[in-house]
Amino acid sequence: MFRNLAQKRAFCDVVLPLARQRGAFKIRRWRMNNISGDFFSRTRAAKKIMVFDLGFLGDTVHLLPALWMVRQSYPQAELHVAVATHITSLMGCTPWVNRVWGYMRYPRHATLGENLDMVRRLRREKFDVLINLNGSDRSSWLTFLSGARERLGRMPKNGGPPFWKWMFTTHVQHPFGSELVYLQRCHCLEKAGFTFTQPEFHVEIAAKNLQAAEISESDRETYFHISPFTTADYKELAPQQLAELIAALQKKFPEKKLALSCAPTPRELAKMEKLLPLLPQKPWRVFPGNLNLTQVTAVIKNSALHFCGDTGTLHLAVMTQTPTVAWFWPNPGIKEWVPAGEKCQVIVGKNRSEQSFLDDIPIDKLIQASDSILNT
Repeated sequence: MFRNLAQKRAFCDVVLPLARQRGAFKIRRWRMNNISGDFFSRTRAAKKIMVFDLGFLGDTVHLLPALWMVRQSYPQAELHVAVATHITSLMGCTPWVNRVWGYMRYPRHATLGENLDMVRRLRREKFDVLINLNGSDRSSWLTFLSGARERLGRMPKNGGPPFWKWMFTTHVQHPFGSELVYLQRCHCLEKAGFTFTQPEFHVEIAAKNLQAAEISESDRETYFHISPFTTADYKELAPQQLAELIAALQKKFPEKKLALSCAPTPRELAKMEKLLPLLPQKPWRVFPGNLNLTQVTAVIKNSALHFCGDTGTLHLAVMTQTPTVAWFWPNPGIKEWVPAGEKCQVIVGKNRSEQSFLDDIPIDKLIQASDSILNT
């Protein structure tokens, strides 16, 4: 069970004392009836709060309006948030969060020792409130073992395992798939008694982040930003089609410069290296994984138009309200992640068994969508 003596000692120091506490695994039944309504009124005097979201970039971006609701609801409290370690740089956009915790999700999962250390650190902080609207198994266990007096969770889509409810002192139920994820999370808090009027990302992007990309304020809206790659070929345009799209943009909008960026993963870096020689002319800026997430956000925010597939930069564009043209695979969850409107147009393609890349995304449709947004 344990890889070394340190892990065994960590288990004995953290989990066993919890199990020995009287009632540690027995949640008072009356609290389980507080499905909605009184959680906030019961905890409004909380001094230290943790919000969990251990998903990937899109999950963290879609957490932000709910996180701002928490900040506004507990103005006197010390607010902590836990996100995936490789996403922590994004939280530079939220200076109103007191402390950001990283949890290993990529490129590997957290080890047993790292999980035990996370529990130990959580319990040391003595949180009054822990809010976890993600509901994954691992984050639910961390929530339960955190030692927080009040723990709010969202009922998983499938109801979760039989013991799931007992990990939280209060849970809310809200339908999945009916609206954008960030709205779902805000409505979960609303059902728990928090005040909600409209979602607000409330991000602050300092000028230094744009300067780090060697882009000046005078360059605002003079360029298009393109994030050509995703996490899998079936979500992407084929390399030759990407090159054709970029050439078509340069021809249709000669007054606009082009900036390309990719993630700092071996896969995307290799793809960028192969794409550049296919282009008719060198882009104005190329960012081969050398910007952090807040810096990438600054580049997207200041662009005239953002182009991407089903990838994290789409959510950064949503967060900054940047006009966007996107190509998407036929994702059944598209309604949860992609906003509709004049400033965000998405063309859904097809995945054919004989092709590795996304198909049925005509370049002329992408150009028409770009022209439509710019003339709105």
